[in-house]
Amino acid sequence: MSAAWTLVVGLGNPGSKYERTRHNAGWQVVDALVRSLGAEQVHEADDRRPSDQWRSDDILFVKPTTFMNGSGPEVRRVMDYYKIPIDRLLVVTDELDLPFGTVKLRPGGGSAGHKGMDSVITAMGTEDFARLRVGIGRPPEGRDATDFVLSPFDPDQADDLPRVVTDAADQAKEWLDV
Repeated sequence: MSAAWTLVVGLGNPGSKYERTRHNAGWQVVDALVRSLGAEQVHEADDRRPSDQWRSDDILFVKPTTFMNGSGPEVRRVMDYYKIPIDRLLVVTDELDLPFGTVKLRPGGGSAGHKGMDSVITAMGTEDFARLRVGIGRPPEGRDATDFVLSPFDPDQADDLPRVVTDAADQAKEWLDV
């Protein structure tokens, strides 16, 4: 194992039911990075890990399959296993508080009520790690936020989603310096 691993984690939910939902924007960005950088899937003797993993040089890409709100312990497990320092962690997630299509990289901060980010912050014991937030917008008046994030993008947003994912992947690559 390299002593200088960097970890990029995409937050999302496993299963075809959630594949194209707003809440899986983090997974979509990780998928784009994996394709773009030619990362290879990690297979180990004990392949019962609660995440899908890929490697490219000294970068490890992870999509926890523990469901969004329970992602933190798996992120912590990977960080400990590969001895990755907190300043080499980037978490990619959807963000209700950003308009659709907006992508923002932050060096740290709170969860803004995002339960997946809450889980990671709790497991890490700190808010001081980078996060790339992919704006999915707020639900329309009267629509439940949980229902909104677990539903597919509207057709016009779905048409623009590849550009948004590419923009987010480009910002992640800038952070990774690749």
